[in-house]
Amino acid sequence: MNKVLATAHSEFIIALRNRWIAISVGMMVLFALVLSAAGSAPTGTVGADKLSITVASLTSLAVYLVPLVALLMSFDAIAGEIERGTLSLVLTYPVARGELVFGKFLAHLSILTIAVLAGYGIAAVAAIATDPNALVGIPALFRLFWSSLLLGATFLGIGYGISSFARRPGAAAGLVIGLWLVLIVLYDLGLLAAIVADDGGTFTTHYFPWLLLGNPADAFRIYNLAVSDATAAAAGLTGAANSIPAVHALISILVWPVIATVLAWLTFRRVTP
Repeated sequence: MNKVLATAHSEFIIALRNRWIAISVGMMVLFALVLSAAGSAPTGTVGADKLSITVASLTSLAVYLVPLVALLMSFDAIAGEIERGTLSLVLTYPVARGELVFGKFLAHLSILTIAVLAGYGIAAVAAIATDPNALVGIPALFRLFWSSLLLGATFLGIGYGISSFARRPGAAAGLVIGLWLVLIVLYDLGLLAAIVADDGGTFTTHYFPWLLLGNPADAFRIYNLAVSDATAAAAGLTGAANSIPAVHALISILVWPVIATVLAWLTFRRVTP
């Protein structure tokens, strides 16, 4: 465990020096404030407290921004060390590859935790300051916080796997951006096109819910909307959130970080510096 913590400390210092902490916190705070201000407009319409409405808006922020930040932090984790020639040096020390990956994972997850906590915390303070009843939404905000970290952990693992597979930072950067675009944007558009073509047939009733749960971003969004008091203020997957049991989405977002990290470790084992 000392080797893991030493690796994590080293990665954290590098991220601090490269301004990743400042960039991540700045992005989360800026977008959280904008979305909390814009998303609180329907408060009186849906009859929910302001913080619950803000949480529904932050869910839309998290599903786009958290995976992107996680991928941008992790795509260079292995490929960058290969290109700089430092991986061969690190592997000469008595540290296992699994310990190395887990140490990087802890450091990057810590940075993501700081960024998410800052963004959601600022949004919560703004909501509570303008609505005395907003404290009712604290459990929903806490649920969004830890589920956002699970979503980020999934994409950190995916980023490490891509970094190990690509072996070059430029190739890894292109792959992670393409993957983000597919999973976060194009995946739902493809499912929507398939539903329209199916016209309420077998695909819509049997396969569509499982395909949603198979995407960690969709599972995250469905879970938070399904258990939220303000789903009427959120568009897009509200119908799916009401039809898919929340426990199924929760299982998906709990399992995906483990799968992604294990796959990253298996891919890293095949890397020869």
